[in-house]
Amino acid sequence: MAFRTLDDLGDIKGKRALVRVDLNVPMADGRVTDETRMRALLPTVLELADKGAKVLLLAHFGRPKGAKHSEMSVSMVLDALQDVLGREIMFVPEIAGDVVAQSVGILADGDIALLENTRFWPGEEKNDPELARAVAANGDFYVNDAFSAAHRAHMSTEGLSHVLPAYAGRAMEAELKALQAALGAPEHPVAAVVGGAKVSTKLDVLNNLVKQVDHLIIGGGMANTFLAARGVDVGKSLCEHDLADQANAIMDAADTAGCTIHLPYDVVTSREFRANPPVRTVNVHEVAADEMILDVGPAAVEALADVLKNCRTLVWNGPLGAFEIEPFDTATVSLARTAAALTREGSLVSVAGGGDTVAALAHAGVTEDFTFVSTAGGAFLEWMEGKPLPGVDALNIA
Repeated sequence: MAFRTLDDLGDIKGKRALVRVDLNVPMADGRVTDETRMRALLPTVLELADKGAKVLLLAHFGRPKGAKHSEMSVSMVLDALQDVLGREIMFVPEIAGDVVAQSVGILADGDIALLENTRFWPGEEKNDPELARAVAANGDFYVNDAFSAAHRAHMSTEGLSHVLPAYAGRAMEAELKALQAALGAPEHPVAAVVGGAKVSTKLDVLNNLVKQVDHLIIGGGMANTFLAARGVDVGKSLCEHDLADQANAIMDAADTAGCTIHLPYDVVTSREFRANPPVRTVNVHEVAADEMILDVGPAAVEALADVLKNCRTLVWNGPLGAFEIEPFDTATVSLARTAAALTREGSLVSVAGGGDTVAALAHAGVTEDFTFVSTAGGAFLEWMEGKPLPGVDALNIA
């Protein structure tokens, strides 16, 4: 796809920039507990401000469902955002109309304002064209820098692009370029790591990937479902036995497409789901009836590392085992470090995303070594499913 970026803006001094950002950050006891999404908007917001634009930030917070709730006002995150940006920010309790117009009139060139939670207005989630026109009346151009909300066809993520000239912010630009390199036009061979608890949540992902990649590595509880479909007794392991037909259909589709599916052939088991319990490393055919498979075994991880060494592109979503509990983080950490090393040496393009994935890579200490790590959960998953993303498609000028 082709899209305009901030490089295409020209002179913006004194212009009003409506910028969609992601401020739906976790909070506890009235404080922001993770500033990752705030830091992601820094390059775009500061570049626009430093070039003299009046920057008006649009964001949602929580799920107010079209009604105003004081505890879901974006003013809750204002102090943390000012700390991250290192700038004073005006809060505006509306998103359109005279109040916004008057506030913009007060702003000097280069100033920043945060408009109220877009989801306080029913027209946001309904993608109401009238609301889009009302919001756009206080802007000269629109910048979308919230890939994490791009799977929603909302007024602030899609509708505004039909009313104002639309551009991708720096975070959005980086995300789209990374995704293009990973599955849009990747260098083959391509490997995908897909893990997590349940196959049922990732059926669409798996069905899409077998047509896109050369190697599909399945881990986590998902692998147990595939092993069981092949007739392996997985004991008391987390397993969706009722999805055997779907698992077999995915394996048949992979054979047809020339995609090799990699399932573990040795595993780490335990009778207890807790930190550092007694464990066994066994062949998958030797799992006892009262044992749970909780991680991929070392021999399988070594073989998977060899697969990655022969690939040029990697897409990763989900851990290989119960990585939150030691020692069942071993396989995920080991393979992640292999991918990181290959990326550092320039032989692998590695793109990862999804909540558990971000946490797992951080746990392995390799977040900075991957080519790109997306913090977008739902949008990243829908991209892996091959679904259209309205907020992205709206930026396409091709």
